[in-house]
Amino acid sequence: MNRKVTKAIFPVAGLGTRFLPATKSIPKEIMTLVDRPLIQYAIDEARAAGIKEFIFVTSRGKGALEDYFDHAHELENTLRKAGKDELLEVLRQTNMESGAIAYIRQHKAMGLGHAVWCARRLIHDEPFAVVLTDDVVMGEPPCLQQMIEAHAETGGSMVATMEVPLEKTKSYGVLDVAEDMGAIVRARGMVEKPKDNPPSNLAVIGRYILAPTVMENLNKLKQGAGGEIQLTDAIADEIEEGRDVFGLRFRGQRYDCGSKAGFLQATVAFGLARDELKDEFADYLHEVMAMRKAAE
Repeated sequence: MNRKVTKAIFPVAGLGTRFLPATKSIPKEIMTLVDRPLIQYAIDEARAAGIKEFIFVTSRGKGALEDYFDHAHELENTLRKAGKDELLEVLRQTNMESGAIAYIRQHKAMGLGHAVWCARRLIHDEPFAVVLTDDVVMGEPPCLQQMIEAHAETGGSMVATMEVPLEKTKSYGVLDVAEDMGAIVRARGMVEKPKDNPPSNLAVIGRYILAPTVMENLNKLKQGAGGEIQLTDAIADEIEEGRDVFGLRFRGQRYDCGSKAGFLQATVAFGLARDELKDEFADYLHEVMAMRKAAE
């Protein structure tokens, strides 16, 4: 029986420079889609998948991120006295149990692989998940839950993957497929941001379930594309050493909230998905598109 995945690493040390000046004073992970910060979407997805231990790899200036998951006793008391039970329940969903979250500093920006490696002492010999908060996935069941259910059958390591146009593969890690089994593919290799001749159009997005041996590969601190320590390279090493790596074609829509366009697209999608907002918001969008068309 494959070991249950109960730990997840959240690499959140990035500076968020694409969102300056907003990220001058707040972590990018606190930026909100509708009324929830990006980190809350990631945490909720991990909780739904059965994750119990949450490991944040942070850097200087991320204090607001750490404070977000603390109990706000004064605010809770104010809401309780005012009888605002619905808001109190919303607030409680942001709280985490004592000891459920660990914070580790990444002192140098040396790539995603290095960020994951920083958490090595908390992983030991267990399989673990990696969740990138820039990638917000709208799906049911949530993407990580789909992966953990599939991983219980396959074992090994697993990445979430989606089909992209060939000309866009240069922006992703890309799978070289050995066997296509429908929703699941077995990889014979992985290439980080291929400049030409990509091995497939199956791009890896920010959801991973990794065998503990991936940490051993990262221990080599081998520099890859861009002079950084690439997580993709450590996963590719698994294949070279004869261990299984799978890709899961997840069910859902992924939004790249690390880009301004993707963040706006996600805002529209999640706004329209809210019962209390969708009608008014949809009417506004129709008006905007009508005015734009009339101006052409």
